[in-house]
Amino acid sequence: MTTVYIISAPSGSGKSTLVNKVLETVPRLGFSISYTTRPPRGEERNGREYFFVTRPEFEEMVRKNEFLEHADVFGNYYGTARRFLREAQEAGNDLLLDIDVQGAEQIQRNVPGAVSIFILPPNRQELEQRLRHRSLDSEAVIQRRLLTASGEIENYSKYDYILINDRLQDSIEALQSILLAERLKRTGARQPGSGNEARLLATAERFRLGNVRERLQPILDSFRQATAPGGR
Repeated sequence: MTTVYIISAPSGSGKSTLVNKVLETVPRLGFSISYTTRPPRGEERNGREYFFVTRPEFEEMVRKNEFLEHADVFGNYYGTARRFLREAQEAGNDLLLDIDVQGAEQIQRNVPGAVSIFILPPNRQELEQRLRHRSLDSEAVIQRRLLTASGEIENYSKYDYILINDRLQDSIEALQSILLAERLKRTGARQPGSGNEARLLATAERFRLGNVRERLQPILDSFRQATAPGGR
């Protein structure tokens, strides 16, 4: 049985770095490369970061019901093709989806049992610094991304796990633990005498929504204060 993992985060939260790291270290884990109508950036290549298609091509795929989910983000379409789930099931792999809040809601409706993980920056100020450090966007786009992030993080309660990406290596290990713990619970696999199962399950449990609510409040406040009247 294939487990689908949903990972969402505001742009600039470090999601892509975390995803790339766990794909290198977690076995039997497939990844869905999204389709998009936006043009490639920098050294992006078709079929590596995204499948770049035209709007008419994307809309034809929608008409043929070829997407598990799709959404319009900043004026461009993004979507997850159904074929990736079929291929993962045929190969006996789990499937990792890197998608936004809109897409996550669709997957949760269309794929019962999907495990959802939301990645947050330590605060709004850190997110802004990361966006500026990337040097990919204009000032107007950075401000738009920050405003969008303020809305996205309010959806945190719809996710099973919350991961605050403040220290990269810790976040990588946390994400690995979540993926492997969910697989362990599904398969009932055992490693006799190692104690690895208990440690894995305990580590993952620390990031359950109900166990991180206190840590979330200062992060939420940093975004809410910035968007309040008179805020920055």
